[in-house]
Amino acid sequence: MTFSVKDYPIAENHPDKVKGARGKSLRDITLDSLLKGEVTIEDLRITPQALAAQAEVARAAGRPRLADNFLRAADLVAVPQDVVMQAYELLRPGRAKSKDDLLAMADHLLTHHGAERIAHFIREAADVYEARGLFTKRF
Repeated sequence: MTFSVKDYPIAENHPDKVKGARGKSLRDITLDSLLKGEVTIEDLRITPQALAAQAEVARAAGRPRLADNFLRAADLVAVPQDVVMQAYELLRPGRAKSKDDLLAMADHLLTHHGAERIAHFIREAADVYEARGLFTKRF
């Protein structure tokens, strides 16, 4: 299904199309199912598919940068939190010591987690940081 602006918010307009990692739709997540132990945290976590659907809505609304952010976020869903935090820390100006630090993180995200979009984003950041001299420790 392709989503458009009229489908927003997707969770309200198409709860059957929003599914957790175990395939349970929002329509299936009820207080009764929770009390019966049929719902786990995996049913509540965001999925790459849900983020891609949000990206479709954003793009249809004329918000391509927001759409790209949703798609990069979709890349990060399966990346362990400690790796996400390492990447975040490296992207703070003055934290990475060299362009190689950022390129190594981009390579790690791509080869170990298949996070192609976020790896590309970090490579772009490495070029910008180099051009602006942001690798020198500033504090």
